[in-house]
Amino acid sequence: MNLLKNTNLKWKHYNEGDKFDYPINYSESILDAREDGRLEILVKWEPNCYCHFHRHTAEISSVVLEGELHVTDIDIKTGKELGKRVRVVGDFVHKESGDVHMEQGGPNGALVLFNIYAPEGEGKLAESLKKDGSVISASTMARILRKRK
Repeated sequence: MNLLKNTNLKWKHYNEGDKFDYPINYSESILDAREDGRLEILVKWEPNCYCHFHRHTAEISSVVLEGELHVTDIDIKTGKELGKRVRVVGDFVHKESGDVHMEQGGPNGALVLFNIYAPEGEGKLAESLKKDGSVISASTMARILRKRK
């Protein structure tokens, strides 16, 4: 499958309107989800827009395929910024669980391939957070696998 030219991908779009004080506008397409806790997902950000503030609760690797991804790391205990970085096409990163951050598409948006591994229990993947660090919602492998059947 060519991820850049495939028109058959099914995208789920997120656009939260006025619920947040930052512009949320991104889409995701699940490429593969397996019982062993492995998930491959393609995420597309619109220009200068964010996905939800979140914490990864699983091991994750990613590579930027198009555009730029602007990442701001946050200290969940204090709410303070720990640093910012811009990931460009070809940039790869691997993180263990617990990573808390904001992600934003650059001026031309971003397309990123994520490989997530959540082998235990419900297979907790990530938690969407409020600014104070409290959990809004959690995504799990169990829920994704139920929806795909």
